[in-house]
Amino acid sequence: MGFMTASQAAEKWNISQRRVQILCSQNRIEGVFKLGENWAIPEDAPKPDDKRKKKEVDDNNETAKCD
Repeated sequence: MGFMTASQAAEKWNISQRRVQILCSQNRIEGVFKLGENWAIPEDAPKPDDKRKKKEVDDNNETAKCD
């Protein structure tokens, strides 16, 4: 199994290197570990879901709208 750095993962997943580092420190990527100051991320690790995004509201379940 090969590993990639945070910068390589950032390019692969189209997110910032800092965001990858945060995901690593929060243990959101399975199999990740730290080598000195660098993160080692499995090459086949999937991009974690972004829990910062809000869920979309269903059209049938309308909420108060601002006009």
